[in-house]
Amino acid sequence: MSKPRRHLLISLLIVFAFGIAWISLRSTAPVVPPAVKHGYSKALEQARNGLPGAARVLYQQLARPDLSDDQRVRLLAELPNYPSPQALKLAGTDLQSPSVVVRQAAIQSILALVPSGQRSLLLGPLLDDSEQSVRFATATALLGLSPDDLGLYFGPLEQVLDEYESVLNTQPENVEAQYQLARLHLHNGQLKETQQALEQVLRLEPGNLRAVVMQVEVLDKQGQSDAARQLLAKQLQDQSGSAYLQHALGIWLLHHGQSEFALLGLSKAVELEPDNTDYRYDLATTLHAQEELQAAQKQLEEIVQRQPANRKARVLLINYWKETGQLQNVQILLAQLEQQNPDDPALQQGL
Repeated sequence: MSKPRRHLLISLLIVFAFGIAWISLRSTAPVVPPAVKHGYSKALEQARNGLPGAARVLYQQLARPDLSDDQRVRLLAELPNYPSPQALKLAGTDLQSPSVVVRQAAIQSILALVPSGQRSLLLGPLLDDSEQSVRFATATALLGLSPDDLGLYFGPLEQVLDEYESVLNTQPENVEAQYQLARLHLHNGQLKETQQALEQVLRLEPGNLRAVVMQVEVLDKQGQSDAARQLLAKQLQDQSGSAYLQHALGIWLLHHGQSEFALLGLSKAVELEPDNTDYRYDLATTLHAQEELQAAQKQLEEIVQRQPANRKARVLLINYWKETGQLQNVQILLAQLEQQNPDDPALQQGL
């Protein structure tokens, strides 16, 4: 065979091989049914509004290989309201996504889906992620777990936290960096360093209430409860219309065994910010602890009415109604929960 013919034959073989590979890839690529492909917006709306079938369509969308990163991030944000083995599998798959923002969103989903004691098994491997921001997001998600909960990941977590601290120290003029640095110092029990970082935050942004509330926590840990109370009182005198400060006061009083007074602060926070379901939830649990059962139920009912997808409030309301023998109400909420997500662990455990 002449040299030109040999070259031609080799070229044809290469083209043929590429053609076979392309056909093979096309034949193995998952086909997305048209109804699923065009159902993203509807599925997101169902999930956000807690409509019947929400979990099923949410899972269908997350199983798609053709979603954009932004679409996947939005779906992952809704996933914690629809827990199940399938939800955990989908979030776990996205922990391996080539997209940094998707991996970060999956970390937040796992954080809400999985109890703290089991979280490290899923998130621990990401402490070795190639992307620094993912390592830091993982470390933040694991912050506060006990050495027993962390197991083999205790050492890797400490290494990433040291790395995170070093990076934050290079950003003395960045408010968020200094606040996160204060969180790390507080986690490590370094109260003096925590206070220094908080002072830097307040120098850069004098009205930063998160820093003020953390200062209150630092004073408490130093045994200066009176000073902590005075700091809160001064801030509230200047900003009595701050729902954040009213809530912080309520939580502080709660931690100091003053539940009756705590209710005033928590109630005021809800009054000032009625759409904040976290504030309303804390008010409900405090009312329940004070044996004001009807008032507690009313707060949870309000959450479920405003946010039908809020599983946390729905499950707690079911428990509260069971305590008071309101079985008809229990059945209604259970039926709604089953319509939203028939694989919800609460249903499987016979709530």
